Amino acid sequence: MSEITPRINAPLLAQFVGHTVRIVGRVTGIQGDNATIDAQGNISLHLTRDDHLVYNNGVELIGKINPDMSVKVLTSWDLGPDVDYKVSEAVVDVTHRYKELFYEG
Repeated sequence: MSEITPRINAPLLAQFVGHTVRIVGRVTGIQGDNATIDAQGNISLHLTRDDHLVYNNGVELIGKINPDMSVKVLTSWDLGPDVDYKVSEAVVDVTHRYKELFYEG
C-alpha cells in the first residue's frame, strides 16, 4: 500500500469519511464478519476473511471509513495483549498536531 494512511482514533472518524486510515485499538467485540474496537471511543469494523482478531488484544488496521462511521478493514495485524495505548494515542496526537511533517511535506 503506497497510499498515505493517517493515524486516527474514534474522535477523528468524521474528518476522514471516504479515506483510508490507520487505527490502533483494543478489540472489544467480535461477531462473525463484524467487530468493535476501542480507540478513544468505539469503532465498528467490517472484517475480511483474512482478519483474525482476538478479543481484548490490540489490533492495528488499515481501513476505509464509511459514511456511517464504520470502517471496512483492508488489512489488520494482531498486536497481542500488552499494547501501550497511551503511546498509540500520543502518536495520533503528534501526527495531527504536526501533520506537515508527516503527511503534507
